[in-house]
Amino acid sequence: MSTAQTSRAELIADTALALLAERGMRGLTHRAVDEAAGLPQGSTSNHARTRAALLEAAVHRLALRESQTAYASGTPAPAPGPEGLAALLAFFLHRSVTEARDLTRARLEIALEATRRPELRVVYDTAGRVFREQLETMLRAVGSAEPERHARSLIAWCDGVLFHSVAGAGSASPPPEAELRAGAADLLRGMLGAGSGG
Repeated sequence: MSTAQTSRAELIADTALALLAERGMRGLTHRAVDEAAGLPQGSTSNHARTRAALLEAAVHRLALRESQTAYASGTPAPAPGPEGLAALLAFFLHRSVTEARDLTRARLEIALEATRRPELRVVYDTAGRVFREQLETMLRAVGSAEPERHARSLIAWCDGVLFHSVAGAGSASPPPEAELRAGAADLLRGMLGAGSGG
């Protein structure tokens, strides 16, 4: 694939994510992507023939952009121990509910749509598996005896924070990073034992 084709594919996927955040699932059409991206009519259909293909492209782009959010400039250098992991989780969550708020809103739209589309469920879950496996590795490194179970619990908490802060009752005032760090640290202490701090 040429650079121009790659750029157009990225533009289409990014525009699809922006439309999902702005208009919801009903507002995502091939024509709407063409118009919002300033592309000739039919460009999105040429890249992603079906709605399922367009959503799949959006999911892959979402995973990449969330990874970029997690490791963007300003990300704290990984510190050892549970406190360091809590700081990383808090940083990522805070960015996700502030600077990357629209991206998180798009993710929530896709997650709901995946409950109705088995083929999208597979793509969405596969993309999310990378984050879960990374978290399992980090938990193992800080002493978790059950990294898989603990990762599921932490991800459930993260998803709850994201929903509450972007679409739920807390959307008007997302939590500050310090509050998120304290919450993550509390969870990790409970999982790893009271004597595991720092």
